[in-house]
Amino acid sequence: MMFILLTYGGWNEAAYLSGELQDARRNMARALVVGVLIVIGVSLAINFAYLHALGLDGIRNSNAVGASMMRIVAGDTGATILSVVVVLSTLTTLNGLIITGSRSYYALGRDVAALRSIGTWKEHGSTPANALVLQCAVSAALVVFGAATRVGFQAMVAYTAPVFWFFMLLVAISIYIFRSRETGGEIHYRVPLYPVTPAVLALTSLWVLWSSLFYAGWGAIIGVAVLLIGTPLLFLKGLRSQTR
Repeated sequence: MMFILLTYGGWNEAAYLSGELQDARRNMARALVVGVLIVIGVSLAINFAYLHALGLDGIRNSNAVGASMMRIVAGDTGATILSVVVVLSTLTTLNGLIITGSRSYYALGRDVAALRSIGTWKEHGSTPANALVLQCAVSAALVVFGAATRVGFQAMVAYTAPVFWFFMLLVAISIYIFRSRETGGEIHYRVPLYPVTPAVLALTSLWVLWSSLFYAGWGAIIGVAVLLIGTPLLFLKGLRSQTR
């Protein structure tokens, strides 16, 4: 299930660009909803094709389901072509993640004075240069971590999946916190069917987090620990705000 859920991962990446989006309140919600619906539709259609061509046993016994299906449909040449397409798609996905992920480091540098060096914007090329360098270093460390194990890809998934779902749990909880702090008549943090939908997200994230921790073991615990290490930065930011 952890690997299947990766198929739907990434829909939240668009939110990282909200600071550079025109009419962010309306266009961001539209982009997220339309994007998720497209991903669901494409994923269901592809899995239906896998099931039709390979059957449950064929899917279960294959390490590369797409290539196995194309081998049946178009032979070894078709399988090779699909594998190349998957590699190219991975490269384009990495490009998008580099662009969106570096914005998170950049925002951290803007919010925390002690890390202001990563919150600088390079006018030439219009990029958060230092944030990109830091992101490169973190990514390289993850690659080394994965290479140190016999199953590198699974090790990195085990490391990062619990972090993702723990963060999503915090996002769900933060909605209640922000709504409780609302003053005045206007509600800035609108959620359809509130408070039910944030509760569903929180419970789902908690369940998947527990499952991933149980499945991945120490790798998952290390990943969550790294996320928790950043907590003191929030207190550092609050302390500096009070002294100004």
